[in-house]
Amino acid sequence: MSLFGNGALGRVVRSGVGRRRVQTLVIAVATMMAVASAVVAGALMVAAAAPFDDAFKKQQGAHITAQFDPAKASAAQLERTKELDGVAASAGPYPSTAFRPVDQSGFRMPTLTVVGRSGADADVDRVELKSGRWAQKPGEIVIDASFQGPSADIGSTLRASDTPDAPTLSVVGFAVSVGKSADAWATSAQVDALAALGNPLTTQMLYRFDSASTKQQVLADRAKLASSVDSGALLGTQSWLDTKRAADQGAAATVPFVMAFGVLGIVMSVIIVSSVISGAVGTSLRRIGILKAIGFTPREVVRAYVAQALIPATVGIALGVVLGNLLAVPLLADTESVYGNVSLSVAWWVDVAVPAAALLVVGLAALIPARRAGRLNTVEAIAVGRAPRPGRGQWAHRAMGRLPLPRPVTYGLATPFTHPVRALAMLLAVAFGTVAATFAVGLTSSLNEVGKSQDPESRAAVTVTTVKLSNIAPPPPPPPVGGGEPASPSPAAPSTTGTSKPKVADPAKVRAAVTSGAGLESYYGKLQTEVAVAGVSGAVEASLYEGDSRSGSYEMLSGHWITGKGQVVVPTRFLERTSTKVGDTVRMTFEKESADLRIVGESFDTSGNELEVHADMANFPSAQPDTFLVDVKSGVSADEFARKLAAVVQPMGGDATTTAESEQSGVILIMDAMAVLLTLMLIAVAGLGVLNSVVLDTRERVHDLGVCKAIGMSPRQTVSLVLASVSAIGVVGGLLGVPAGYLLHGVVMPVMGRAVGTGMPSPVLDVYGPVELLLLGLGGVVLAMLGAMVPAGWAARTRTATALRTE
Repeated sequence: MSLFGNGALGRVVRSGVGRRRVQTLVIAVATMMAVASAVVAGALMVAAAAPFDDAFKKQQGAHITAQFDPAKASAAQLERTKELDGVAASAGPYPSTAFRPVDQSGFRMPTLTVVGRSGADADVDRVELKSGRWAQKPGEIVIDASFQGPSADIGSTLRASDTPDAPTLSVVGFAVSVGKSADAWATSAQVDALAALGNPLTTQMLYRFDSASTKQQVLADRAKLASSVDSGALLGTQSWLDTKRAADQGAAATVPFVMAFGVLGIVMSVIIVSSVISGAVGTSLRRIGILKAIGFTPREVVRAYVAQALIPATVGIALGVVLGNLLAVPLLADTESVYGNVSLSVAWWVDVAVPAAALLVVGLAALIPARRAGRLNTVEAIAVGRAPRPGRGQWAHRAMGRLPLPRPVTYGLATPFTHPVRALAMLLAVAFGTVAATFAVGLTSSLNEVGKSQDPESRAAVTVTTVKLSNIAPPPPPPPVGGGEPASPSPAAPSTTGTSKPKVADPAKVRAAVTSGAGLESYYGKLQTEVAVAGVSGAVEASLYEGDSRSGSYEMLSGHWITGKGQVVVPTRFLERTSTKVGDTVRMTFEKESADLRIVGESFDTSGNELEVHADMANFPSAQPDTFLVDVKSGVSADEFARKLAAVVQPMGGDATTTAESEQSGVILIMDAMAVLLTLMLIAVAGLGVLNSVVLDTRERVHDLGVCKAIGMSPRQTVSLVLASVSAIGVVGGLLGVPAGYLLHGVVMPVMGRAVGTGMPSPVLDVYGPVELLLLGLGGVVLAMLGAMVPAGWAARTRTATALRTE
């Protein structure tokens, strides 16, 4: 208030804000919605870029991490690759292998890719030592800091395998490679010793290129490497772009839809603020004329009406900053897990830039109608007062009067043509509210479809395991679009609590019990395990299938599901990380068995940083299923089938139960809740915009309503008149908003998918039905009616004498 002083101008501003409570509330809520969305979007965009970029630059991360077959690519040949055109820096060759260590308690850790390096520093991939020291002799190992915990700490020992005579390795340090070039480091002699135990031996090279900022450039660089060595010598590569996407995607998936709501909020704020100030000017012509008559200059009039927008907007902006920070907390917390001990919060400049921009937008939106007030002629303003211009909209009243409808209804239908600009603002508010509702319904439906598609085991009627369910870790929730959550143990992975191992049933006997069950329709076996993939550091989650697994298949983006031996289905991120495509061959190792598998399909997978591949169990003879997914015939009770089967397999050590219904992950629930909250806020803003316009219309025509009441119009007819004045606007707003919301969903969902490194299959995109679209269209009418209910009730309750005395 001090900006306008305590004089006449300040009193005019305070009076305007106090008298127009509806308009004040509309501006405050509209700006709060827009600012909250913008703060969340800004915070997530910052969190999705800065941490990885800074660390990658500091460590001189590798653009391409390549694995070569030492039998086909000699050290001299690899040295020559350093001189290839476009290679800016390189490091290696380093011996590399993959093994699955066992900790001191006997627990088998994930498969580790270990590389032989003499030190942490190098021209490429300067590994950052977090604690301890570097490995200096055989028997010592440095592990990635993400594995540090009770089972692995400085001084602890790891056995190279679960065999009794396996050699031991002492953990001497923990380090981080931002490019994820390896999970562990040791001396070259130690890596050779691990390979001598039967683990696959490869040679690692690290490259930085002059041009590697796009996928096409990375593919071109990979092609140079492949053509410089013998055919088949390059086993696989890992792109830094995919590593960056994996690190960033905890926040990246949420940015597109939050930005969409933010843009909707900003546009609605501009429309509503302009409409409110324009309406305030239009209904205060006599007041403006009086102000000018007593000495107010045009500039002071403009300042007064701009201030009447900026004061509630400032309150809304302050609340929006607080709300935006609160909404960003759960999403930033999910992103923090990617960077370990890095603490992420809303950047201070986001909390400054967004409010400043919002104030500027509101000020500009209010300035145009306020300048119209400043230009009004004093005498004309006092003479005209607040009555509409004579004759405006008369043609509409004549046209509507010919319709076979009650006179109050036709009168209401013609009312919007009296103030076409105000009617347009009301139409846009309803349309944008319908856009938000349509988009939110599609977004939440798509997210729910994502959750269902990532838990194909839930489709089976009965789940049979080779260990008792009391010894099985609880199944992980389906992974979210945003990823960011670490992989959980498989539902069939035995619990590691305690030192005694649970009894495991013979898979062959469990299979025989399943096939002999009365009422069996079909089944397939599955083993959730880990494999090593040439060119990919660390363990890769693998689902190995026995039998016809089509009923448990993932949605496919290209190619087809596995149909036999020698095939593998991989997610989009695998193709990008390894720079491969459908039809290429990759080498995979399970335990100590290796197989060259052809990629036959690209699966829809949103499991975040983790890669999960799908292959036939016949590729690895030693693999045995630990879970059987069963479907029963129509009319057969799944509960009864599971009960009878459990009675057979439990004495063996196995178990059987009906499959639990899939549950949504925490991140999907957060995104759903945020979408619903932002939508309700937008709808509330749209409803308040309608309310404001109808209040202005009703107050302007209160004398006309008094005349109508005097000649016999009942309160019910008065309500129908006011509601009819917004019904056509609701219909047109719904017709415009539903297609726009449909198109917005079709744009944003693929962008969300690309943000996490995957496409979107049709079941996730095609979530609207005809009935649903029709109901959403009718929602525009409902929104307009709800916004008009309060002023309609006020008009119906107004006494005839009071209305007739009002001018």
